Amino acid sequence: MAFLPGDAAVSLVGRNATEEQLKQVREDLGLEQPVWAQYGQWLEGAVRGDLGNSMINRQPVTAQLNGRLAPSMSLIVGATLIATTLGVAIGILGAQRGRIGRVIDSGSIGGLAVPDFWLGLVLIVLFAVHLGWFPPTGYVRWNEGVGPWMRSVALPIATLSVPATAILARQTREAMSTALSKEYVRTLRAAGIGECSILFRHGLRNAAIPVVTVVGLVFIGSLGGTVAVESVFAIPGLGSTAVHATATRDLPLIQGVVVYFTLIVIVVNLLVDLAYRYLDPRLQSATATDGAFANSGAAP
Repeated sequence: MAFLPGDAAVSLVGRNATEEQLKQVREDLGLEQPVWAQYGQWLEGAVRGDLGNSMINRQPVTAQLNGRLAPSMSLIVGATLIATTLGVAIGILGAQRGRIGRVIDSGSIGGLAVPDFWLGLVLIVLFAVHLGWFPPTGYVRWNEGVGPWMRSVALPIATLSVPATAILARQTREAMSTALSKEYVRTLRAAGIGECSILFRHGLRNAAIPVVTVVGLVFIGSLGGTVAVESVFAIPGLGSTAVHATATRDLPLIQGVVVYFTLIVIVVNLLVDLAYRYLDPRLQSATATDGAFANSGAAP
């Protein structure tokens, strides 16, 4: 962003400003310094938890982003929960029936091919303009009423959920098909174990590792999806903030959004890794064995 033509000074004073005005604003903002010096000053504050001030409104970046974190997380968490529920259910059904499996594969390709911004506009036309079930744009905070809050996030969550559901349905079907083709499943069926027990207690448990991995990727991928979806639905979240900061060349605000996105990715990856140990007892055994070797001073 720093090397592209234009800067925050142009956004503040306009393109018709004189060179003297632009020079004065650039000096006030510190834009006359080399890029590495600007970044060094920002990084020095960032390690102390200070992400600096916006170049446009001079407000602290942290305060602005904290106020916009809840709308984005509402969309991301809601979309991930809905996509996981529907995707896993459809995937399990597809693993049992071949025709449904082929439909799921085709639907996955279609779901991934639909652009978020186009799908959001279609949902607005259908459910907001024609039917009037949901507001077309805007965001209502949950403390202002659970009902209005749910109505304000319904269409954006649906927009983010479609491609995520397609991905999870296909991954679940493939993982379940692999798990149900194992020899121990045939042994369980021969022993008279119920089909529901085989599906959920044995099949889904063994297919959970790749599914949980995709759930984490879906959550992280939804971060990028919010950039387009929040802009379409005029939701004041991190994604729309990134768009506005990019348009106005507000470098500290852009860097702040990247820091928040990075922290979210780290936390999600940590939770996925912890889920692995819970879902696969072999990982717990391996960790315990490595710890025993370490305590004994022997090499594993």
